[in-house]
Amino acid sequence: MDINQINAVCASIKDIADKTGVEIRGPIPLPTKKLRVTTRKSPDGEGAETWERYEMRIHKRLIDLGIDERALRLVMRVQIPDGLNIEIEMVSI
Repeated sequence: MDINQINAVCASIKDIADKTGVEIRGPIPLPTKKLRVTTRKSPDGEGAETWERYEMRIHKRLIDLGIDERALRLVMRVQIPDGLNIEIEMVSI
């Protein structure tokens, strides 16, 4: 996953907020979570002690919108690339 795709989706949500006149805070980059897995190359334990290291990075952005129904519909129609997940949480104050 390219981080530029995440920034492009954030920019399109920001454009929607600007067009509809909705209050927006963000995008706020949250700390990158790194998931690491280390495995031994040799399956039987014999031979050289060589290891393979895999890493998956999870990048998150937080966008706070004071949203109305029209802006919410436009945000729901934003094109999302494969491998990118968006979570929408509605909180009433």
